[in-house]
Amino acid sequence: MRLSEAKGAEIDTYLAIASKRDLRRYREEPLTAEAVERILQAGRVAGSGKNRQARRFIVLREAQADAAELVTRPGNVSGAALVVAIVVAKGSWSGFDAARVAQNMMLAAWNDGVASCPNAIADADGFVALLALTPEEEVAVLISFGLPARGFDPDTKTAEEWLEAADRVPLDELVEYR
Repeated sequence: MRLSEAKGAEIDTYLAIASKRDLRRYREEPLTAEAVERILQAGRVAGSGKNRQARRFIVLREAQADAAELVTRPGNVSGAALVVAIVVAKGSWSGFDAARVAQNMMLAAWNDGVASCPNAIADADGFVALLALTPEEEVAVLISFGLPARGFDPDTKTAEEWLEAADRVPLDELVEYR
């Protein structure tokens, strides 16, 4: 069930952004086919430099346990209901385009009440071998998804309260006007 359905209305985009946290512990419960489809579609429609779309997504099933050993925090991947590798063509805009895909996927997941976490690649060559990538490709990021182990409700705070609670540099220290 999507968060919007549970609440009776669409989640506010700003609240979704402000409340989104990288959660690393998931329930041992599969995601619905609809949730997986929405996550993948959100990634598919992400923009890309010059509309190159030089990316593909690999949903890890049989390879999930092996992939867990190739990231910096294996438990994030081994306990996830869905793991997606964002594979990009090597090049100057690939990293930025992959980040756009990842953020779309994670926000779409959050709208459906699905937690997510990007995982840092510890062994890039290992991923090339595991996923049989071409020499022109690399895994930009591996994202784990799952239902939060502990309940997490964005509506417990306003967007402003979530922003205040975020462990981030204050806006007035971050932004310069010239």
